Amino acid sequence: MATTVERGAPPDAGTRDRPPPRKRSRRVDRTYHLFLVPVLILFSVCITLPAAMGIFYSFTDSIGFGEYEFVGLNNYLVLFSDPAILSVYGFTLGFALCTVVLVNVVALGLALGLTGRIRARVTLRTVFVLPMVVSGIIIAFVFQFVFSHTIPAAGQALGIGPLEESILADPDLAWISIVLVTAWQAMPQALLIYIAGLMTVPQDVYEAAGIDGASAWNRLRHITLPLISGFVLINVIIGFKDFLAAYEIILGLTDGGPGTATRSVTMAIFAGFEDGDYAYQMANSTVFFLITLAIALVQLRLTRGRTGG
Repeated sequence: MATTVERGAPPDAGTRDRPPPRKRSRRVDRTYHLFLVPVLILFSVCITLPAAMGIFYSFTDSIGFGEYEFVGLNNYLVLFSDPAILSVYGFTLGFALCTVVLVNVVALGLALGLTGRIRARVTLRTVFVLPMVVSGIIIAFVFQFVFSHTIPAAGQALGIGPLEESILADPDLAWISIVLVTAWQAMPQALLIYIAGLMTVPQDVYEAAGIDGASAWNRLRHITLPLISGFVLINVIIGFKDFLAAYEIILGLTDGGPGTATRSVTMAIFAGFEDGDYAYQMANSTVFFLITLAIALVQLRLTRGRTGG
């Protein structure tokens, strides 16, 4: 015999009086702390503490050892009016801007080719990634020999006047060699990011555009670039931030010369330490750190959610 339950009947007494289920507390495994605590200690001792000490000494006249006196903001006031420091920052910012443009234009072009229907594309990807695994100082010394000996010798043999002299000896042109070599080493990282971005673009979109008669340029401009804009932004900001701290390649190619024409901010900081301008260069390091931090914050702000993360 079937039974029916009237609408609006009160719930069962046992269900009504049952307390709501408790939320299960998430206990953190002790192994997590076992790995985390040593890392935090090392990070604090090796990075945070020295950085805090550097900022502290930037308000003094310390030469790196011995007694010192507080000078307040004097180091910072001198820093912002020092023509040599302003020239160093001008070169570093200009170099980073030129290099990031070159890297992204070439890397995007290579990525478009290496994701197309070409033979041996896997092998070619491996070849183009090789510069990323070579030390920057080794690359710099190799290209230093090329710019100083190989190219001038070829220029003399072929009778090409502008190539007979080393570009590294010209204060107005030495920066070009640094841009080219730095871009050559940085290309693989940007290339891999662009390949990953292009692989996320649905092929159906290209097929539909092809049916509508869109040209290759229109497909790149109106389909590819908008869909991988997040990857472009990541490459631009990360590259710019990395190029600001360029040191090894400049050291191996020109050592900041001729004169100080190609001296970067990091080279100026290290040179100041050797000359006894410890507190002054600590102020320089603090300003440079704040600039890098601002770029990192902009990167986090702009890239949040742009790549589907």
